[in-house]
Amino acid sequence: MAFQLTDGNFQQEVLDKKGIALVDFWAEWCGPCKMIGPVVEELSKDYDGKALIAKVDVDENAELTQRYGVRNIPTILILKDGEVVDKHVGFATKEALAQKIEAQLATA
Repeated sequence: MAFQLTDGNFQQEVLDKKGIALVDFWAEWCGPCKMIGPVVEELSKDYDGKALIAKVDVDENAELTQRYGVRNIPTILILKDGEVVDKHVGFATKEALAQKIEAQLATA
């Protein structure tokens, strides 16, 4: 299951850690978010122990949403060692997101 990030734990769980993180900014009422949700869950299983796969509910975490300039959802951020290295807005396939993760793992 994808890790649930909040305004309160993002620093500790993502920014202060080395490695790769995929962060899905989403909302319960968002149709495309519901489509990409199962993709993110599958990635969390596939990359368990290799990369952090996590979700941020934009309605409950306004600080993170503003900090990363999330205006449309779903927005996927890929972070490496706490720095944003890739961003995707809208639906994406599992293969497309896996490719983004693999590209970062290859340079880790």
